[in-house]
Amino acid sequence: MRASLEVADIFRTAGPAYRVAHAGHLSPAQLKVMSAIEHCRTAALGGHVEACEDCGQWRIAYNSCRNRHCPKCQGAMARTWLAEREADLLPVGYFHVVFTLPAEVADIAFHNKAAVYDLLFKAASETMLTIAADPKHLGARIGITAVLHTWGSAMTHHPHVHMIVPGGGVSPDGSRWISSRPAFLLPVRVLGKLFRRLFLTRLLALHDMGRLSFFGSMAHLADRRAFLRHLSPVRKKRWVVYAKALFAGPEAVLAYLSRYTHRVAISNRRLIRFDESGVTFRYKDYRRPGAERQQVMKIATDEFIRRFLLHVLPRGFHRIRHYGLLAGSARKASLALARELLNVAAAFDKDTMEEPDDFRPPCPCCGGRMIVIETFDRWRQPRGPPDKSTPNPENAP
Repeated sequence: MRASLEVADIFRTAGPAYRVAHAGHLSPAQLKVMSAIEHCRTAALGGHVEACEDCGQWRIAYNSCRNRHCPKCQGAMARTWLAEREADLLPVGYFHVVFTLPAEVADIAFHNKAAVYDLLFKAASETMLTIAADPKHLGARIGITAVLHTWGSAMTHHPHVHMIVPGGGVSPDGSRWISSRPAFLLPVRVLGKLFRRLFLTRLLALHDMGRLSFFGSMAHLADRRAFLRHLSPVRKKRWVVYAKALFAGPEAVLAYLSRYTHRVAISNRRLIRFDESGVTFRYKDYRRPGAERQQVMKIATDEFIRRFLLHVLPRGFHRIRHYGLLAGSARKASLALARELLNVAAAFDKDTMEEPDDFRPPCPCCGGRMIVIETFDRWRQPRGPPDKSTPNPENAP
């Protein structure tokens, strides 16, 4: 069901003026995202006509843009992705771990998204794999699914990585499964210290190699001494790593994961109002307790669009990555070994299963099966249903 207000509505109304006002300051990727969202599920992308086999009810379905930043497309993309990953789930407890960059480092990431976001993934995953492999802690090789989010609830720039991790791993010699404690995976203070050291060491290496750029008020950070002074406070600050156990079975973990894998900066359901004075939406203020956490914010339309476009990822950047037991090259073999050690049956191989029939919502009139009776190209409108009151010339006497 279509939301009463969508990001697409805001872009269609205010997008053209925004592009003119910020000409030369929007990247090709940002312009592409704006265009995709504006045209998503409209005649501009083509579509098809469905008809009910029972009552003949017609329905027009326009094609989706399938852009990974589009709020309307993420539900279907998440369902497809999760169906493909279902075979990766193990019958063990799972943990949710979050690595967040301090504000001083997030400022650097703002101007160097590809390099710093990639470093965030690498430092966080290496931290988890290293501490988990340490015999003083878990002493096992674990699996990780990591997802990058670059926003806070109010769409401000707040880069962090969510990880879903099985509660245990394979021993170094591959002979047994080592389970974590029920409500404890790894010590978060130890994780935070190693994450800080790995990240800052490699961030300085990127600066020394000339791979970081700085603009505006941060231009002075191109100087190495100024860069070191900027990072000095975060070298002494505790880098917080959040971890909690998910007390649920694999199916519930899959549903939990779906809340993170294909989320965008703001969903349509959080939008409240859009008018000449701006955009009103719901957000969470995590500094407030309980029910007070739910807040409402109103900002100018240009500011809303600016915040949304802050989170357009660099072209080709992978925001979902897998490590350890779930790393692509050895995933099947690693999971097969894990299931053998856990003494559980192997999951169905998705590659050998029959493809399901194309699913369409049932007829809204009688609940019957809908079939495609016509397709139409981009920028073309479908023909309307025949008018039953008009006689067919072929049947005329």
